[in-house]
Amino acid sequence: MKKFVVVLKAKQRGTLTDNLLKAHVEHLQDLNRRGVLFICGPYTDNERALQIIIADDIDKAKAYVESDPFVANRYYADYELSELIEANDQNNWLMKDDQTLSNSNN
Repeated sequence: MKKFVVVLKAKQRGTLTDNLLKAHVEHLQDLNRRGVLFICGPYTDNERALQIIIADDIDKAKAYVESDPFVANRYYADYELSELIEANDQNNWLMKDDQTLSNSNN
């Protein structure tokens, strides 16, 4: 499974309703129960929010994002979605990864 970073942005302030917030939280709870949501939360700038989604591919991750009531109802009018290459002990912090090596001047 892959991890995808989602940055929700272009918040439409003043449009949040109790029903929309409840629907959004229920969506997150559902993703969490299904093992899809790795982490989520708003940035302190009160303009953006972050989600890390676990999915087979970017199309599935996009479907999860676009089914979020905050996105579907355009509370966040835009988002960025990118696949994350996780660096950790198991892959030696990407020291020998093709992407890392392609950026080297050696």
